[in-house]
Amino acid sequence: MSVLLPNMADFDTIYELEDEEDERIVSEENLPRYCPEPVVMRGAGHITVFGLSNRFDTEFPSVLTGKVAPEEFKTSISRVNACLKKNLPVNVKWLLCGCLCCCCTVGCSLWPVICLNKRTRRSIQKLLEWENNRLYHKLGLHWKLSKRKCESSNMMEYVILIEFLPKYPIFRPD
Repeated sequence: MSVLLPNMADFDTIYELEDEEDERIVSEENLPRYCPEPVVMRGAGHITVFGLSNRFDTEFPSVLTGKVAPEEFKTSISRVNACLKKNLPVNVKWLLCGCLCCCCTVGCSLWPVICLNKRTRRSIQKLLEWENNRLYHKLGLHWKLSKRKCESSNMMEYVILIEFLPKYPIFRPD
């Protein structure tokens, strides 16, 4: 017994059956997750070298109440300030020396300052990542050093952003 197909090209085609129930189910990936705006900690020091201030304010922001203890916050900011206190005076000395010799060296005397500033930024980023792994990721927060435009001018500055991580429903089955 033979069956004749009207078009042999459609022989290997796989068709999906549509269920009406699938359209009513909304996956959790498509649902918007509410995350508050990140907290911006601007530099509060007197000296700024290439956008990096010499200290951050240890005042506890009210937005973080109930998320992190004020003592932990102050300790973290104090660690960042200690790193800045150790590295930034050296950067300022090299900057002054580089500016004095800039005409003679055609700008090459500023390279040590740029490299030292990059090293300072990296050490702060490593410190913040250590703090995140140690404490803040468990609390649903993420600290990072970010470059932002100043509110008062067109210059750029480095700020500490404290982002809120989205909460995932863990009681929902896969």
